[in-house]
Amino acid sequence: MSTKTKPSLAQATPALFVVLWSTGFIGARMGAPYSEPMTFLAMRFSLVLALLLPISLMLRAKWPTPKQAFHAFVTGLLIHGVYLACVFWAIDNGMPAGLAALVMGLQPVMTAFFARGILGERLTRNHLFGFILGLIGICLVLYPRLSGGDFSVTPPQIVVVCAAMLSISFGTVYQKRFAANLDMRAATIWQYLAACLLCAGLSFATETQTIVWSGEFIFALGWLTLVLSIGAIFLLLWLIEHGAVSNIAALFYMIPAVTAVISYLLFDEPITLMQILGIIITATGVLIASRTAR
Repeated sequence: MSTKTKPSLAQATPALFVVLWSTGFIGARMGAPYSEPMTFLAMRFSLVLALLLPISLMLRAKWPTPKQAFHAFVTGLLIHGVYLACVFWAIDNGMPAGLAALVMGLQPVMTAFFARGILGERLTRNHLFGFILGLIGICLVLYPRLSGGDFSVTPPQIVVVCAAMLSISFGTVYQKRFAANLDMRAATIWQYLAACLLCAGLSFATETQTIVWSGEFIFALGWLTLVLSIGAIFLLLWLIEHGAVSNIAALFYMIPAVTAVISYLLFDEPITLMQILGIIITATGVLIASRTAR
């Protein structure tokens, strides 16, 4: 029985990771009415640091050298700080969570382009074809929303969420190039420190730090801190350790669809036929780009 349970757990864990990651967009949407975006993120990252630091010390994590810490700091600035700052700003300014997730669905494809330039990895026809399909799918969803009305989007929102997608894509490749083989328990602290400093600085420079304390806000903050910033990250580490991380690439394209369904159930964000078609086309493009040549 135990031999059957372990493979089942390994197969189910990547899907669980994708579902948890999808709820990050929902948490941003849930907390938006009660706090300004940078203030929310600064609180979230501060709580993460307060929890992770004693855990890392108790587990005797191996601390990086100053040079390694710098690279971990830059990585955190990109994949946590700039990425989440842009996503939260876009959603706080009215962009539906499902649409933000759809744009972010191109991240695996864009990562392949950065990997080509930085790591010298080969760029295949699948990458190019997948990227084109992904853009077509996103345009099908976003273009009708530019006309105004409920759940509409604006060019600044699209630009900012695209910047988020570029930031996490480049940050992923940067980590692979400069911050690989580090003890992630300690390296993650440097990553979240960078993100915390960035968002706290933006909060004090551009916001009033006003917070409306409510059950919904506390739930969103707790969920994003414990389940996303700690739970999902350590779940990813478990996947890497057990060799199941390759399954994530195949399932990553499901994030926009999962987010769209949850957004519909919680916030009545519409799922139109055009949006479903766009999600399918984008998912197909990312899936094609993720296939490796034999």
